[in-house]
Amino acid sequence: MQTKLARIANIAKENPKESFTSLYHLLNEELLTQCHLELDGSKATGVDQVTKAIYEENLESNIKNLVERLKRKSYRPQPVRRAYIPKDEKSTRPLGIPSYEDKIVQLGLNKILQAIYEQDFLNLSYGFRPGRNCHDALKALNRNIEYGRTSYIVDADIRSFFTKVNHEWLMKFLGVRIADSHIQRLVRRFLKAGIMEQGRWEPTEAGTPQGSIVSPVLANLYLHYALDLWFEVVVKKACRGEASMIRYADDYVCCFQYKVDAERFYEALIKRLAKFDLEIAEEKTKILEFGRFAEENRKRKGQGKPKTFDFLGFTHYCSRSSKGKFRVKRKTSAKKFKSKVKAFKNWLRTERHQDVEELMKTIRAKLIGHYRYYGITDNSRAMSVYKFQISKTLLKWLNRRSQRRSFTADKYNLFLQRNPLPEPKIYVNIYG
Repeated sequence: MQTKLARIANIAKENPKESFTSLYHLLNEELLTQCHLELDGSKATGVDQVTKAIYEENLESNIKNLVERLKRKSYRPQPVRRAYIPKDEKSTRPLGIPSYEDKIVQLGLNKILQAIYEQDFLNLSYGFRPGRNCHDALKALNRNIEYGRTSYIVDADIRSFFTKVNHEWLMKFLGVRIADSHIQRLVRRFLKAGIMEQGRWEPTEAGTPQGSIVSPVLANLYLHYALDLWFEVVVKKACRGEASMIRYADDYVCCFQYKVDAERFYEALIKRLAKFDLEIAEEKTKILEFGRFAEENRKRKGQGKPKTFDFLGFTHYCSRSSKGKFRVKRKTSAKKFKSKVKAFKNWLRTERHQDVEELMKTIRAKLIGHYRYYGITDNSRAMSVYKFQISKTLLKWLNRRSQRRSFTADKYNLFLQRNPLPEPKIYVNIYG
């Protein structure tokens, strides 16, 4: 199966205008069994409450039955179960959790789509792509600003992107490369499966649910045609100076050499997105002077230090190296810092009655997870403050495990000597 997918990828790479007419047969027993084995059995269940363990009790017959339904075109995805996770202190983000069998089919479909579209997607796109991650996007943005001619940043945000994706436009984009009507029908059925919330079914006339395995590649496909290609082919050619963009899913930053180019792009962006039923969140979108010459220019005009912008959970600001050379530095954004601390407090309040050994084991894992993402060049101080907040919260809730205070400051320090919290560590060198 890997050989077949690799062959499709090679054809897609060698023939950028190739339209694939026969792909549906790849959703066979071999591929779908492989997808089952790859899926994480600890993930939340869909509307039918079927887990990986339950499904594999009769795996062979279940897969055969699934393949037969796919062949007869009688397979229909179940509605996704609506769940919510915290987005920030004031809002939540909706997730759509598919049933287990739908996850299997989506993973198979995702492998097929990725084999083709990974050959088409541009280097400026980093979100949910094999071999690419948030840190790669941050490094690329850093290179564009520090070594390019960036003097202005357009920090743009698409309002509610995943709920606004226009299905008809998405199917048109899909049809550019995939002429297999069976694959097209399957994608449309996933899009139209609906949402189940509190026992009530709701139709999905637009959007692609976050939490769905196939949503990321469909979202990248949508923005590839709606935004990325337009920026590369139209916007950059119309600019007087240098221009670049870094995009991670629906979050992106555009760099310009000249203010006039940035302003022209901003105006054109509103019209461009509107064409595809999208809109910018104007309250979150701004043009700011930023880069090697920004500090000097603003000082000359009496405008103070260059403003900052947030991208992928980090606040980016203009600074200097120890040798006085211009540097872009990053620190955990205030918004993310507050939400992370709050989320930890809420978790610890509900889990504080766990066995202390297990509790500390989980806390250490959570801290290391935080360090692995936020442990990036120049962000040591923010991580140290985060560890301090976690330690302070831990003391508070350990003392609430009983009617009387269990720990004084000295006793707590002794406790931490026996149960140390991991120290902040820089895991990612932005110049590496």
